[in-house]
Amino acid sequence: MTSTINHPLNRKLRMGLIGGGGEGFIGRVHALAAGLDQRAELVAGAFSSDPDKSRLAAAAFGVAADRGYGSYRELIETEARLPPERRVDFITIATPNHTHFEIAQAALEAGFHVICEKPLTNDLDQALTLARLVERTGAVFVLAHGYSGYPLVRQAREMIAAGELGQVHAVRVAYLQGGLWGIEPGQAPARAAWKADPAKAGPSGTLADIGTHAFHLLRFTTGLIPQAICATLARFHSARPLDDYGQIVLRCSGGELATISVSQVTHGRLNDLSLEVDGNRGSLEWRQIEPDRLVVRRHNQPVQIYERNRRTAYSDTVRAACRLPGGHPEGVFEALANLYGDGFDAMIRRADQRGADPSPTIYPTVDDGVEGVYLVQLCLASHGEQGTWKPWKLAE
Repeated sequence: MTSTINHPLNRKLRMGLIGGGGEGFIGRVHALAAGLDQRAELVAGAFSSDPDKSRLAAAAFGVAADRGYGSYRELIETEARLPPERRVDFITIATPNHTHFEIAQAALEAGFHVICEKPLTNDLDQALTLARLVERTGAVFVLAHGYSGYPLVRQAREMIAAGELGQVHAVRVAYLQGGLWGIEPGQAPARAAWKADPAKAGPSGTLADIGTHAFHLLRFTTGLIPQAICATLARFHSARPLDDYGQIVLRCSGGELATISVSQVTHGRLNDLSLEVDGNRGSLEWRQIEPDRLVVRRHNQPVQIYERNRRTAYSDTVRAACRLPGGHPEGVFEALANLYGDGFDAMIRRADQRGADPSPTIYPTVDDGVEGVYLVQLCLASHGEQGTWKPWKLAE
């Protein structure tokens, strides 16, 4: 019987994973999310910067020993030489920040599609180089801002675009964590020790780590275009030498105001990402810790609660992002899997010689990555000048 998976390819897409070994968790999240809908399978990997550990980790990921590589270069070069019916279709990059550029560049130049963790790079020139390379190769490039995969985040985006809140006046995004208090000064954490090294993490800590997520959520849902930014950053914990707290204010091109608050030193907060949007006809609120609820409020009217339910009269895009019947919670794996599914659709179009979709993609692209890197650069510059306003000059 002929497979109808990923029609007209009629087969699973083949995944190569770079990173994910040791105590890190995000690589395993990617492996599970990519395979959640049975549209892809992990067949190759370079799981650690240590060649021996990388090869040993292959078995834990269900990868054959001969395709557990000692380095990302070995993976890319060897897979590129395999016949088309065997080589990987795409490569997922789940490694420390400072390696994203060199790995993504090598993968794109070898002809592979790329799924990449954020931030895209630690350097704006490198980010722009990758954007030009994606344009030249025509490859699919998905940046892993997984929160944009939640069904009700996509519902909020559609409601705002349809004018259901009226004219947007203001947006507040907060991303609060408290995990740094679990690290004692001088103590090496069990995972992500590289985040304490500016040479690897880059010039920013919390802002680059979770602030880029908050900024993308703002841009994804509202479409607001920054005009100028000011920022104040702080370091309250000695576990890392980089910022662990920040406040950002954005003036947008239509006169809208937006604020972003980020913290990894707020006691008791685990992964509290929230979005609030104010319009002249209504407001909405969404929180990642309750992702299946979207709250809409209007003056002197009952509060409306939208719940994730694929049988509800949401748009095809929102329903497609739901897997389980209403009342059965979905979460991070499913949201990231939606990004993978969107990317898979684009990969299949390209393989079927229909080319890339000319319309804007719903999944985050390399261009979103460039914006995130630019945001970090502007905020650091603003903070360095005591919160001076910095114009947003990145071309649309």
